[in-house]
Amino acid sequence: MISFKDFIKQLPETKGYETLNIYKASINPFQDSWVFLFVQENQDKLLVSGRIQNEFEGESFVDDGLSYKIAPLTHANANALRLLFPFTKPISVLDKPRSFGLGDRLGIAGKGHLQIINNYDCYPVLAQQSIRELNMTNRSYEDVLDKASFSVFREGYKKGFGADGDHLKTASDIEYALSLGFTMITLDCSEHIRDDVLNMSVEQIIRLTNINSSLIGKYLNKEIIIEGIELKFTELDLRRAMLVYQNAIDYSKKIYDKYISKSKTKVGFEISIDETSTPTTALEHYFVANELLLAGVKIDTIAPRFCGEFQKGIDYIGDLFQFENELKLHAAIARHFGYKLSIHSGSDKFSIFELIGKYTKGHFHVKTAGTNWLEAMKVVSICNPNMYRRIHKYALSKFNDATKFYHVTTDINKIPDVDLIADECLVDLFKNNDARQLIHITYGYILNEKDESGKYLFKTELYKLWKKEEKLYADELSKHIGNHLALLYKGFN
Repeated sequence: MISFKDFIKQLPETKGYETLNIYKASINPFQDSWVFLFVQENQDKLLVSGRIQNEFEGESFVDDGLSYKIAPLTHANANALRLLFPFTKPISVLDKPRSFGLGDRLGIAGKGHLQIINNYDCYPVLAQQSIRELNMTNRSYEDVLDKASFSVFREGYKKGFGADGDHLKTASDIEYALSLGFTMITLDCSEHIRDDVLNMSVEQIIRLTNINSSLIGKYLNKEIIIEGIELKFTELDLRRAMLVYQNAIDYSKKIYDKYISKSKTKVGFEISIDETSTPTTALEHYFVANELLLAGVKIDTIAPRFCGEFQKGIDYIGDLFQFENELKLHAAIARHFGYKLSIHSGSDKFSIFELIGKYTKGHFHVKTAGTNWLEAMKVVSICNPNMYRRIHKYALSKFNDATKFYHVTTDINKIPDVDLIADECLVDLFKNNDARQLIHITYGYILNEKDESGKYLFKTELYKLWKKEEKLYADELSKHIGNHLALLYKGFN
């Protein structure tokens, strides 16, 4: 096989290869072939030599006996890459002690994410989007997974990464994600959870529930001690747990039996019961986990609805003392049943990360997503202040519409007027919770708005800037996610 150095020397200078901008970490041999990523006309492309070039679609060249192909970063070529280089194919990561969800909303965060994740022993979930996010960004699960695969190839990351069909509610969406090779399903049970029980009278709860002798034996007449902590159900506790969660348990079992248990490859299964306004008590957490396991459902992680508020893009809101006491119980229950505790909307929850690391004893799954979008917009405020001002004003005009999709306590009256802020100070807006949430929840509008001629108002210009400032974005994102991980690890190290 020809050496890579000699192969590069043979590329014809007449085609501009004398100034080839190669991602060095992406250089990989395969039998008689070389495959690597490089930049051509400001676009990342694959160059493939040898016999395997027939596996890729693209333009073929033969120069002085040297045969190679320039391949665009398409879905077909991502499939070819995953077939030939297994490290570009997602694996199941929930069975690892630590996993960290890094939803790449824009498809450009891979470099920054991997830059920091290389310093830790946790496994990243690089492909992690909900259907809502796909709709708001006009992306597909094919694109989300492909961007993750190309990122690990480009950066030479070979430790393994996960792909999460995040907050899926329907069978068709689950089938879609699994058909592409996603290795984790987060089942959003919110539509099967009663969110009105806290406001019911005791008489209503009794009238709507039926406790049989089996349930009495499992919960009312049983001593339940977990790590020295006694969990004691009253009849009302049991009735309330049944009323709130029984339909979610039944739905989870149905999905598990139809899809997860029958999968030919290992698929992590996460139960999400956090997308409601009803906090999950320790007793209810125990009830859900126990009923699922008794029904034959193997859980990899559960995301309870914690006390307080986990709003997007800002720190935890609530009583830290109460959160710590309840987190201790939730973590103990997860250990008792043999799965990891999952923390959703984990972006920027700096006041509780150390507690999470401590009480989970380093066995956790934490999800972030929108914070990489905020870091991307921070880069815009630094590099093109005028563009940021235009986007900020547009976001204000769409704020009320965006609140239909997100629960936030944003007060836009507390956001300074961007026209009165010096260019070099605009970046400080990202230290303001109200400004952060404004930009966070309006991303779909910002990315999709078009002018009268049908051209994107901001999207094309934004991606051009992010490509130009790729290093700055990667560095800012790496530092920001690093702040998350450092505190999580501090809790158990």
